[in-house]
Parts: sequence; structure tokens; C-alpha cells
Amino acid sequence: MQRALSLPRFYSSAAATKLVKPPVGLFGIEGRYTNALYSAASKQKQLDAVEKDLRAISSTLETDTPFREFLLNPLINVNQKKKILGEALKSKLGVSEITIGLVNVMTENRRLKYLPAVAKSYLRVMELSRGQLEVTVTTAKPLSEEALKKELETALKGFTKNQLKIKMAVDPSIVGGMIIDFGGEHYIDMSIRSKVKLYSELIQQAV
Repeated sequence: MQRALSLPRFYSSAAATKLVKPPVGLFGIEGRYTNALYSAASKQKQLDAVEKDLRAISSTLETDTPFREFLLNPLINVNQKKKILGEALKSKLGVSEITIGLVNVMTENRRLKYLPAVAKSYLRVMELSRGQLEVTVTTAKPLSEEALKKELETALKGFTKNQLKIKMAVDPSIVGGMIIDFGGEHYIDMSIRSKVKLYSELIQQAV
């Protein structure tokens, strides 16, 4: 339990020089927690264990509505929430002490609404540390032709040296074309929706 309780010291400015920095710069509230968690996990050789924990927590938040509502409810007593969450995370998900420490700190600071963002940032950091990059390709309709998917994958590899993990998504509102998101770092919008918006703005300016 001592490891979990030691996590808050990583958030102090005095300890900033001791941080083990992740392979990508992270900012904002979720970045601050992710940086501290990565540093603590790295020093304790628990990087992979924490990654497994956060994948399990993220999956549970997506599928278990009562758990998500409890976690995000700001009206529940802090100490009560810490106790219940700690027991649930251990017994149901088997998470490590360092991850429970993160949840405890975020509970005390009333920042649990940022936990999904912290989990997403940490998972992205771990993928980048392995030379992987998740790319989300959004189209108006599902791509059914395997040859087209292969051609798209080959084209995307020309943008980066990282090993790509391509995730397909469908959003009918973009009408046509596609939107490509390189792990939140680079964003290419080739959708018809964006072109219509651009042309509409140009017409309004001309008038």
C-alpha cells in the first residue's frame, strides 16, 4: 500500500526534476496525471501492469453504466468513494496498487472525470514507446473492399515510420471522403462535409 500512497509526491514542483518523462509531451490536467503516473510506474517497473489496469478500467467504464455513474458522481463522500473504488478495482479487475494510488489521488482532488482521458493518454504513450501509432480512419460508409483497405494502409504508412494500428470508424454525417486522425497528433480532413463548409464560407464572404 505504501507505493500507492507515495504517488502524490510526483505532482509537486519540487519533484519535477526527478520525473521519468514519457516519449511524448503531455499537457493539461490529464497530461499532468499521466506524466506522474508514467514516471512512478517506470521507476517501479510497472509500466505494462499499469497499462493492463487502465485498459481494464476503460473497458469497464464503457460497458458498466452503474460503475461509470458511481465513479463520476461528485456528490459521494470522498473517503467512501475511495474505499468502495479501491475494493472494487482490486476484487473485480485485479488492478495494481500504483493504479489504485492514481485513482485515490484523483478522487481526493475531485478529478475523476479526467480518468478516461488519463487512461487514453497513458495507453497512447505506451504505444508510442513501442513504436506504434493508432490511426483512426473515418468514412461515411464502411470500406468493404479488401484491396481498397490495403491501398489505404500503404498510403498511410508513407506519413510515419511508426508501426500503424489502423482503426476504421463510420460517420454518415461526413457525407463522403474520409477523416484521418493520427493518434490526435495530426488530423487530415478530406470529407465532403468539410468541403461544403469551406465553400459555404467562401460564398458568404463573396456576398
